[in-house]
Amino acid sequence: MRGFDADERERIRDSLRETGRELFARYGLDKTTIADLTDPADIANGTFYRFYDSKEALYFEILREEGERLAADILAESFERVGAGAGEGDNGNENGEALTPEEGIVAFLTLLCDEIETNPLVRRLVVDDDLSRLMAQFSDEELREEQAQSLSYVVPYVERWQADGLLRQGDPEVLAAAMGVVKFVAYHSDDFHDETFYRSVRDALIEVVASGLTTPESSKK
Repeated sequence: MRGFDADERERIRDSLRETGRELFARYGLDKTTIADLTDPADIANGTFYRFYDSKEALYFEILREEGERLAADILAESFERVGAGAGEGDNGNENGEALTPEEGIVAFLTLLCDEIETNPLVRRLVVDDDLSRLMAQFSDEELREEQAQSLSYVVPYVERWQADGLLRQGDPEVLAAAMGVVKFVAYHSDDFHDETFYRSVRDALIEVVASGLTTPESSKK
């Protein structure tokens, strides 16, 4: 079995990720075959396993990359606007004022849910009910590491606002995870069968979580 130099390995891995992103979003895990993934990369089916242990592992890596990109975008449009002064372009609310932590949390959770509802990679995973199957490919330790990585985007803001007396006290990771629970309603948006009612429930939940986590002092401009 011939080896690959560094450039070839990078080309193949990039091709597998690009093809996987497209096919998983369009057809899901089950309907995407190893051959579908390897043909564009011009490698044999068996060679796939020199790069990934399974289709699930490839999907998970694609989701991780997508999550990192989206986290930066969502944070820039929400938490990073908290405390931004008026007159700083778009870094405020509709009146050009700084966002409060409560407003920042509402913006963050709204954007997160919007992404879950519309991102084809995530939606296909939810529609095909493959989320549990994907998680089952990893050990408890690996899943804990992924959870810690996910929380690490939010925890610094929680700690900062707690230090300023703008957020309720408590374990920063617990509070960050409490925010994240809201995303599960977005995973089950199709269960509501009435989009208008679902959106009202989602927005009410977001507002309740944001209000419950922040202190009265945080609402002062």
